[in-house]
Amino acid sequence: MSKGVTFYFMRHGETFFNLYGRMQGWSNAPLTDNGIVDVHRSGKGLANIKFDAVYSSDLMRTIETAQIILKENNFAEHLKISPMKEFREVHFGSFEGLEAHKVWRDVEENVRLKHGLPVGNDFQIEAALNSVKDLDPYKHAENYAEFWNRVESGLLQLLNKHAGTNQNILVVCHGMTIRNLLHGLIADFDKKDALDNASVSIVQYQDGHFQMSAYNQTHHFSEIAEEAAE
Repeated sequence: MSKGVTFYFMRHGETFFNLYGRMQGWSNAPLTDNGIVDVHRSGKGLANIKFDAVYSSDLMRTIETAQIILKENNFAEHLKISPMKEFREVHFGSFEGLEAHKVWRDVEENVRLKHGLPVGNDFQIEAALNSVKDLDPYKHAENYAEFWNRVESGLLQLLNKHAGTNQNILVVCHGMTIRNLLHGLIADFDKKDALDNASVSIVQYQDGHFQMSAYNQTHHFSEIAEEAAE
Protein backbone atom coordinates (compact mmCIF):
# COMPACT_ATOMS: atom_id res chain seq x y z
CA MET A 1 0.00 0.00 0.00
CA SER A 2 1.32 3.43 -0.93
CA LYS A 3 2.11 6.02 1.68
CA GLY A 4 -0.17 8.96 2.39
CA VAL A 5 -0.35 11.91 4.75
CA THR A 6 -2.84 12.80 7.48
CA PHE A 7 -3.91 16.39 8.11
CA TYR A 8 -5.35 17.51 11.44
CA PHE A 9 -7.19 20.76 10.73
CA MET A 10 -7.87 22.54 14.02
CA ARG A 11 -9.95 25.66 14.51
CA HIS A 12 -8.45 28.22 16.88
CA GLY A 13 -9.77 28.69 20.41
CA GLU A 14 -12.58 31.08 21.23
CA THR A 15 -11.67 34.78 20.90
CA PHE A 16 -13.33 37.88 22.26
CA PHE A 17 -14.76 38.60 18.79
CA ASN A 18 -16.27 35.10 18.80
CA LEU A 19 -17.74 35.77 22.23
CA TYR A 20 -19.13 39.17 21.17
CA GLY A 21 -20.54 37.88 17.86
CA ARG A 22 -18.33 40.10 15.71
CA MET A 23 -17.09 39.57 12.16
CA GLN A 24 -13.57 38.21 12.48
CA GLY A 25 -11.58 37.59 9.37
CA TRP A 26 -8.14 39.17 9.31
CA SER A 27 -8.77 41.07 12.55
CA ASN A 28 -6.67 40.01 15.52
CA ALA A 29 -8.56 39.32 18.73
CA PRO A 30 -7.00 37.45 21.68
CA LEU A 31 -8.28 34.17 23.04
CA THR A 32 -10.72 34.34 25.94
CA ASP A 33 -9.97 32.55 29.20
CA ASN A 34 -12.50 29.86 28.25
CA GLY A 35 -10.90 29.65 24.82
CA ILE A 36 -7.49 29.04 26.35
CA VAL A 37 -8.90 26.31 28.61
CA ASP A 38 -10.57 24.53 25.68
CA VAL A 39 -7.37 24.63 23.62
CA HIS A 40 -5.50 23.05 26.53
CA ARG A 41 -8.23 20.39 26.74
CA SER A 42 -8.00 19.74 23.00
CA GLY A 43 -4.22 19.60 23.14
CA LYS A 44 -4.22 17.25 26.09
CA GLY A 45 -6.56 14.93 24.21
CA LEU A 46 -4.13 14.89 21.28
CA ALA A 47 -1.02 14.68 23.48
CA ASN A 48 0.04 11.23 22.27
CA ILE A 49 -0.25 11.99 18.55
CA LYS A 50 3.19 12.55 17.08
CA PHE A 51 2.94 15.48 14.70
CA ASP A 52 5.71 15.77 12.13
CA ALA A 53 5.04 19.41 11.26
CA VAL A 54 2.83 22.21 12.55
CA TYR A 55 1.38 25.04 10.48
CA SER A 56 -0.95 27.88 11.34
CA SER A 57 -2.28 31.01 9.75
CA ASP A 58 -0.20 34.08 10.52
CA LEU A 59 -2.91 35.59 12.73
CA MET A 60 -2.44 35.84 16.48
CA ARG A 61 -5.34 33.59 17.51
CA THR A 62 -4.09 30.58 15.52
CA ILE A 63 -0.46 31.01 16.54
CA GLU A 64 -1.47 31.22 20.19
CA THR A 65 -3.65 28.12 19.78
CA ALA A 66 -0.82 26.18 18.12
CA GLN A 67 1.59 27.17 20.89
CA ILE A 68 -0.76 25.74 23.52
CA ILE A 69 -1.27 22.52 21.53
CA LEU A 70 2.50 21.99 21.34
CA LYS A 71 2.84 22.73 25.04
CA GLU A 72 0.45 19.83 25.76
CA ASN A 73 1.96 17.41 23.23
CA ASN A 74 4.32 14.65 24.36
CA PHE A 75 6.39 14.67 21.15
CA ALA A 76 6.70 18.38 20.34
CA GLU A 77 10.12 19.15 21.79
CA HIS A 78 11.71 19.87 18.42
CA LEU A 79 8.65 21.15 16.55
CA LYS A 80 8.31 24.74 15.40
CA ILE A 81 5.18 26.51 14.18
CA SER A 82 5.26 27.66 10.56
CA PRO A 83 2.78 30.55 10.11
CA MET A 84 1.32 30.88 6.60
CA LYS A 85 -0.73 33.80 5.32
CA GLU A 86 -2.43 31.37 2.92
CA PHE A 87 -4.41 29.84 5.79
CA ARG A 88 -5.95 33.08 7.06
CA GLU A 89 -9.70 33.35 7.49
CA VAL A 90 -11.82 35.05 4.84
CA HIS A 91 -11.12 38.79 4.69
CA PHE A 92 -14.39 40.65 5.33
CA GLY A 93 -13.10 44.08 4.35
CA SER A 94 -14.96 47.01 5.91
CA PHE A 95 -17.28 44.58 7.73
CA GLU A 96 -14.47 43.42 10.03
CA GLY A 97 -15.47 43.89 13.66
CA LEU A 98 -19.16 44.57 12.96
CA GLU A 99 -22.02 42.57 14.48
CA ALA A 100 -22.02 39.31 12.57
CA HIS A 101 -25.77 38.65 12.61
CA LYS A 102 -26.47 42.02 10.98
CA VAL A 103 -23.85 41.55 8.29
CA TRP A 104 -25.00 38.02 7.42
CA ARG A 105 -28.63 39.19 7.39
CA ASP A 106 -27.77 41.79 4.76
CA VAL A 107 -25.68 39.28 2.82
CA GLU A 108 -28.52 36.76 2.82
CA GLU A 109 -30.98 39.36 1.55
CA ASN A 110 -28.58 40.44 -1.19
CA VAL A 111 -27.97 36.85 -2.33
CA ARG A 112 -31.68 36.07 -2.50
CA LEU A 113 -32.47 39.22 -4.47
CA LYS A 114 -29.55 38.72 -6.85
CA HIS A 115 -30.30 35.06 -7.53
CA GLY A 116 -34.08 35.14 -7.14
CA LEU A 117 -34.06 32.65 -4.29
CA PRO A 118 -37.15 32.23 -2.08
CA VAL A 119 -36.92 32.72 1.67
CA GLY A 120 -35.81 29.52 3.35
CA ASN A 121 -33.79 28.34 0.37
CA ASP A 122 -30.19 27.39 1.17
CA PHE A 123 -27.46 29.19 -0.73
CA GLN A 124 -23.83 28.26 -1.17
CA ILE A 125 -20.96 29.93 0.63
CA GLU A 126 -19.63 30.91 -2.80
CA ALA A 127 -22.63 33.19 -3.35
CA ALA A 128 -22.35 34.53 0.21
CA LEU A 129 -18.69 35.53 -0.10
CA ASN A 130 -19.28 37.09 -3.50
CA SER A 131 -22.09 39.07 -1.92
CA VAL A 132 -19.86 40.28 0.93
CA LYS A 133 -17.48 41.72 -1.66
CA ASP A 134 -20.40 43.25 -3.58
CA LEU A 135 -21.64 44.98 -0.43
CA ASP A 136 -18.24 46.18 0.78
CA PRO A 137 -17.95 49.81 -0.41
CA TYR A 138 -14.13 49.57 -0.34
CA LYS A 139 -14.08 46.20 -2.19
CA HIS A 140 -11.42 44.99 0.23
CA ALA A 141 -13.39 41.86 1.13
CA GLU A 142 -12.38 38.63 -0.60
CA ASN A 143 -14.80 37.00 -2.99
CA TYR A 144 -14.94 33.23 -3.21
CA ALA A 145 -12.38 32.86 -6.01
CA GLU A 146 -9.85 35.09 -4.24
CA PHE A 147 -10.33 33.23 -0.98
CA TRP A 148 -10.16 29.76 -2.53
CA ASN A 149 -7.11 30.49 -4.68
CA ARG A 150 -5.24 31.72 -1.60
CA VAL A 151 -6.11 28.75 0.59
CA GLU A 152 -5.61 26.19 -2.17
CA SER A 153 -2.10 27.54 -2.80
CA GLY A 154 -1.28 26.89 0.86
CA LEU A 155 -2.61 23.35 0.69
CA LEU A 156 -0.60 22.63 -2.46
CA GLN A 157 2.56 23.75 -0.66
CA LEU A 158 1.84 21.24 2.12
CA LEU A 159 1.07 18.45 -0.34
CA ASN A 160 4.27 19.10 -2.28
CA LYS A 161 6.23 18.79 0.95
CA HIS A 162 4.39 16.04 2.83
CA ALA A 163 2.43 13.84 0.41
CA GLY A 164 3.57 10.21 0.52
CA THR A 165 5.41 10.57 3.83
CA ASN A 166 2.92 8.89 6.20
CA GLN A 167 3.30 11.95 8.40
CA ASN A 168 0.79 13.62 10.70
CA ILE A 169 0.47 17.32 9.94
CA LEU A 170 -1.28 19.80 12.26
CA VAL A 171 -2.80 22.86 10.59
CA VAL A 172 -4.33 25.40 12.98
CA CYS A 173 -6.51 27.88 11.16
CA HIS A 174 -10.11 29.12 10.97
CA GLY A 175 -13.70 27.95 10.79
CA MET A 176 -14.61 29.09 7.28
CA THR A 177 -11.15 28.26 5.99
CA ILE A 178 -11.44 24.65 7.15
CA ARG A 179 -15.05 24.21 6.04
CA ASN A 180 -14.30 25.51 2.57
CA LEU A 181 -11.18 23.40 2.27
CA LEU A 182 -13.18 20.31 3.17
CA HIS A 183 -16.00 21.31 0.84
CA GLY A 184 -13.51 21.61 -2.01
CA LEU A 185 -11.60 18.42 -1.22
CA ILE A 186 -14.15 15.88 0.03
CA ALA A 187 -16.62 14.39 -2.42
CA ASP A 188 -20.25 14.74 -1.27
CA PHE A 189 -19.27 16.92 1.69
CA ASP A 190 -22.62 17.72 3.30
CA LYS A 191 -21.84 18.93 6.81
CA LYS A 192 -23.97 21.93 7.81
CA ASP A 193 -22.86 22.60 11.37
CA ALA A 194 -20.24 25.27 11.99
CA LEU A 195 -16.93 24.19 13.49
CA ASP A 196 -16.50 24.48 17.25
CA ASN A 197 -13.50 26.33 18.63
CA ALA A 198 -10.48 24.04 19.16
CA SER A 199 -12.21 21.22 17.26
CA VAL A 200 -10.31 18.89 14.94
CA SER A 201 -11.23 17.65 11.47
CA ILE A 202 -9.02 14.85 10.15
CA VAL A 203 -8.33 14.23 6.46
CA GLN A 204 -6.13 11.58 4.84
CA TYR A 205 -4.58 12.10 1.41
CA GLN A 206 -3.43 9.00 -0.44
CA ASP A 207 -3.13 8.04 -4.11
CA GLY A 208 -4.55 11.39 -5.20
CA HIS A 209 -7.70 11.13 -3.07
CA PHE A 210 -8.86 12.89 0.09
CA GLN A 211 -10.88 11.05 2.72
CA MET A 212 -12.30 12.61 5.88
CA SER A 213 -12.27 10.48 9.02
CA ALA A 214 -13.45 13.14 11.51
CA TYR A 215 -15.35 16.41 11.33
CA ASN A 216 -15.67 18.95 14.13
CA GLN A 217 -14.28 16.44 16.63
CA THR A 218 -14.35 17.56 20.25
CA HIS A 219 -14.88 14.25 22.06
CA HIS A 220 -11.12 13.99 22.55
CA PHE A 221 -11.14 17.02 24.89
CA SER A 222 -9.64 16.06 28.24
CA GLU A 223 -10.36 17.59 31.61
CA ILE A 224 -7.48 19.58 33.01
CA ALA A 225 -6.58 21.11 36.33
CA GLU A 226 -7.18 24.85 36.50
CA GLU A 227 -3.51 25.65 37.04
CA ALA A 228 -2.61 23.88 33.77
CA ALA A 229 -4.39 26.56 31.74
CA GLU A 230 -2.76 29.50 33.49
